Amino acid sequence: MAFHIVLVEPEIPANTGNISRTCAATGAHLHLVRPLGFQTDDKTLKRAGLDYWHAVHIEYHDSFQEVLDLNPAGRFFYASTRATKAYSDFEYKDGDFFVFGKETKGLPQELIDANLENCIRIPITGDVRSLNLSNSAAIVLYEALRQNMFPSLR
Repeated sequence: MAFHIVLVEPEIPANTGNISRTCAATGAHLHLVRPLGFQTDDKTLKRAGLDYWHAVHIEYHDSFQEVLDLNPAGRFFYASTRATKAYSDFEYKDGDFFVFGKETKGLPQELIDANLENCIRIPITGDVRSLNLSNSAAIVLYEALRQNMFPSLR
């Protein structure tokens, strides 16, 4: 099994490239939900992922519903600055899915409202609205890996 990072309509190729590198380094699966804000042959995307693209388990989906339909037994956690519970308040299991929205808007409010019990946030202070998407994905993924004793990582 592996953890899953789901990016719903990502807009910035460098973020997706950085997340792909994190997935390659951890064995996490990457799910990209269309429409994407870039072409997958974008040089910024490729540069951010360096030469690790061969090590990334990546799937493309035409909708978030498709991700849900293909993984009916999956446990999904929805990252949002609008969530009330911190990401560290949950116990994660190998195979969990972490869902992140587009950089400019996050996840749709209706998705948050329908999944309030599984919405997670990263605490921040001050006037900062949110952290960078690739940083957020790494923070949440490494917490899940830590809780599971870093399976298969050296």
